[in-house]
Amino acid sequence: MKMHKALSLLSIAAKGGRVVSGETATLQAVRRGKADLVILSQDASRNTEKKFLNLCKYHDVPVIVFGEKAALGRAIGKGERSSLAVLDPSLAAEVRRRIEEEPEIGERSVL
Repeated sequence: MKMHKALSLLSIAAKGGRVVSGETATLQAVRRGKADLVILSQDASRNTEKKFLNLCKYHDVPVIVFGEKAALGRAIGKGERSSLAVLDPSLAAEVRRRIEEEPEIGERSVL
């Protein structure tokens, strides 16, 4: 199965230290103003989704619901992840562009 272009870019960004993952690290990045984009998995719990949507709206950070926990974790070389944050504005913009141009995984842009 072909990897989505956005997941490939997330893989490169993670190797460069420009991605944090997991609920705690992602929340901290948003609160500290370091997150430029938050990605939530489609199979994240409703509680997790609500928590991130409210926090990101308050801090004016865009959120995209995209992929599944396993795919996000695999892309960044970790176990399943329901949330991750991109810490670089240009990488965040490119990830968003790639998700919008190749909507085959069924993602939905939230904020």
